[in-house]
This record gives sequence, structure tokens and C-alpha cells, in this order.
Amino acid sequence: MAAQPEPVRDSDAELPERSVLILDFERQWWRHVGAKEQAIRSQFGLSAARYYQLLNALIDSPAAVRHDPMLVRRLQRARDARTKARAERAFRTSDTGGDQSPPTYPRIE
Repeated sequence: MAAQPEPVRDSDAELPERSVLILDFERQWWRHVGAKEQAIRSQFGLSAARYYQLLNALIDSPAAVRHDPMLVRRLQRARDARTKARAERAFRTSDTGGDQSPPTYPRIE
């Protein structure tokens, strides 16, 4: 497996230290023992929900793109795919109009 390229470090001054740590964590979180949520709480002292709020705001930042463009664009694509899938699910359920009768099952005798 090829090693991932290291991010550009000269732009670190543009990002707060916590933002750099979050990006570093996202690049290597799978190396942590246990669930990602546990690693988030132990490393950052944040709930998973708050961490993801910060991460989503961070990956929209031009400074984050300059810091590690491949990682940030991968995270943006993953977020966009989740958003699209969520919207498609919502569209399918709202498209029924509420008039859908319950499913019928064959009788077993």
C-alpha cells in the first residue's frame, strides 16, 4: 500500500492548532484502538456530534484545502454522498403522499 502524501506544512499558521489536529486525526483515525467516537472523546474532549460540526465547518475552509487538499476533498465527497443519499431517502418517503396502504402478506395455512 502506498504511503499517503504528507500535507503542506507552510500553511499551518492559517489554521488554528485544533483544526490541524482534527485534520490529522481524520487522516489517521483508523489507527486508533476502539471506536472512532471513543477516540474523539479521549483526544479532543468533545462529543461526536460537536466534533462532526467542527469538521464539517473546517472542510469548507479554504485554509483547510490548502493545508491538505486530498484529505479535505475526500471528506467533502463523502459528506456530499451522505447528503445526497439522505435527500433521496427523504424524497422517496415523501413521494408516497401518505396514502400508501399497509403491505399485504400471503396467508400461510
